[in-house]
This record gives sequence, C-alpha cells and structure tokens, in this order.
Amino acid sequence: MNIKNIHIGNLIRAKVEEHQIPIERISRFLDRTEYETEMMYHSKSIDTDVLLKWCKLLKFDFFRFYTGHLILYAPQAKIDNIAGGKGNTMIFRKNIYTQEVKDFILEKIESGAMTANEVVERYKIPKTTLYKWIKKV
Repeated sequence: MNIKNIHIGNLIRAKVEEHQIPIERISRFLDRTEYETEMMYHSKSIDTDVLLKWCKLLKFDFFRFYTGHLILYAPQAKIDNIAGGKGNTMIFRKNIYTQEVKDFILEKIESGAMTANEVVERYKIPKTTLYKWIKKV
C-alpha cells in the first residue's frame, strides 16, 4: 500500500477479490454497467458518492487511505481564528492515525529507510506517540 500515491481502483479490486462478490451484484448495487464497474478498477480516483457506495457494499472505509495521506503529507496547521470568526471553518482538534498510517511509518523505521527522529521531523508525529507504536510492535 502506497499512502503517498493512492490508486483507489486497485484497492477496491483487492477488496472485491477478497470478498469474492460477483460483478453482476456489484453492477446492480452501483447502478452501473459491468463495463463501467470494471473500468473503476483502473481509475486512480473515483467520485465520492460512488466511493461511498463501494464502502457500503464492501463494508470497508476506503476514505481512510485519504485521511492517512492528509495526516502524513498535509498535516493540520494551527489555524485558530484565521477564518475571522466562529463557525466559518471546520477544525479537527485531534489527529487520528489509522492503522495503515501506523504500519506505513513503522515499516519505514524497521526497513531503515528512516529513523524515528526523521519520522518525527518529517511527518510531525509526536515523539511519545511514535515511541508507543514502536513499543507495541
């Protein structure tokens, strides 16, 4: 799994194969032709409404891959009061690290591609959080 370059069609195909769902059932559920459904497996991106249907059908949150990408490559900035008033913007006060993000980071450290300090510096993950992950391995 490459969190930096997400190919959602490949990820969907893998889940479909895992669940062994017939293309006919998928096409009916998505209200698409079998050809259109097959073409989604080759798509790097998919409309969010369609992706939500895939999530429901396969009982899997595909949006988590994008959340992981945002946590690692576009970390939340401290933007309190920049919008000029309350209620003008949505602010998430806590980062949620998915298992995919944790696995990605731990693999970088275990393979020697990055040190723990490099991970903290590059991805802005708190040291205590990172060391808790390492300790659990």
